[in-house]
Amino acid sequence: MPTISMFYGILIRMYYDDHNPPHIHAVYGDEKACFTFDGELLEGSFPKKQKKLVEAWIEIHRDELTANWKLAQDGETIFKIEPLK
Repeated sequence: MPTISMFYGILIRMYYDDHNPPHIHAVYGDEKACFTFDGELLEGSFPKKQKKLVEAWIEIHRDELTANWKLAQDGETIFKIEPLK
C-alpha cells in the first residue's frame, strides 16, 4: 500500500484496486482509520487532534485524491500529495 503523504507523524496511504467508497487509510502510531474524501471516518479510530489534521488535509487535496483513486483503480502509478504544513 503506497504512502502518498506524511505529516505530523501521520501516514496517508491508498490501496490499489480498493473497495468503494473512495477513501484513504491513515496511520498514527498504533491508531489506524479509513476516511472518505469528504472527511468522514469510515472505520477505525483516530485521536481527535490528528483526525482534524487529516480532515483538513483531505479538504485541501480532494481533487488530487480523486485523481489518485482513479489511477489506483486502473492499476496505474499513483502520485505523492503535498503534506499539511
